[in-house]
Amino acid sequence: MTSDVPGGEQPDSGPDEAQAEPTIVRMLLGAQLRRLREGAGISPEKAGYEIRASRSKISRMETGRVGFKARDVEDLLTLYGVADQEQRAKVVALARRSRAAEWWTQYSDILPDWFETYLALESAATAIRSLEIQFVPGLFQTEDYARAVTRLGHQTAPAQEVERRVRLRRTRQDVLARAHPPRVWAILDEAVLRRSLGGAAVMRAQLRHLAEAAGMPHVTLQVVPFARGGHAGGSGSFSVLRFADADLPDVVFIEQLTSAVYLDQRPDVEHYLEIADQLSGEALPPDATTRFLEQVARDL
Repeated sequence: MTSDVPGGEQPDSGPDEAQAEPTIVRMLLGAQLRRLREGAGISPEKAGYEIRASRSKISRMETGRVGFKARDVEDLLTLYGVADQEQRAKVVALARRSRAAEWWTQYSDILPDWFETYLALESAATAIRSLEIQFVPGLFQTEDYARAVTRLGHQTAPAQEVERRVRLRRTRQDVLARAHPPRVWAILDEAVLRRSLGGAAVMRAQLRHLAEAAGMPHVTLQVVPFARGGHAGGSGSFSVLRFADADLPDVVFIEQLTSAVYLDQRPDVEHYLEIADQLSGEALPPDATTRFLEQVARDL
């Protein structure tokens, strides 16, 4: 689903199950290290000191948001009292596998670290619930719409950089074409549909693409129309990502202008899930949403 690139460049390869594996390995390894640390009664601060790092790095390791150095893992296993050589070898082997490159590393020069984290989570998720109040979700953006959104945030970027950012956004969408794609449930504020980006023709094509996407068996789209008045999601867009392994907590992603917030504490996650459930009840049902999308497209 990549776009043509000026200058005869070959399209970049997209993500598939094998390429997503390092992300899953990191998350599983992080969860295992957290269990070992907690079982040993050791604080994150002490664990960080042992590997010459901060408490926040231990947190990032335990949530699978960074790669693992074998030496750090070995030091932590010693601190946690893991003496069995076979168990240690298996954990260290996971650490080495976790450092394999992901498909998006080729874009590292234009990707902030906080968004690389989101791409890792998105590639590993089995379910994604989101609320969007300004833009069409990235997984459903057409090329022209993605280009218009990119130019909004990068007005001084050269054309080649804009095209690479568009290509990155479109390559993300390959996750929907996997043999086992994530279940995606997106709720859109009507403002997303009414805010014209790229002109009427671009918006018309985008809305029709959304209507087509709504017909995919693993996709649910709902619109909260203006007629419903204000709603509980008015404070901003968010996504909740869920993973197959029961040891991996759900994660809430909230994007900001120059950073992002990631929440994985159960009370926080439940609060956002409650908002998503509430909005789902207030939004148009999926079939009515599809008709609404088609009507807005006709009105342009």
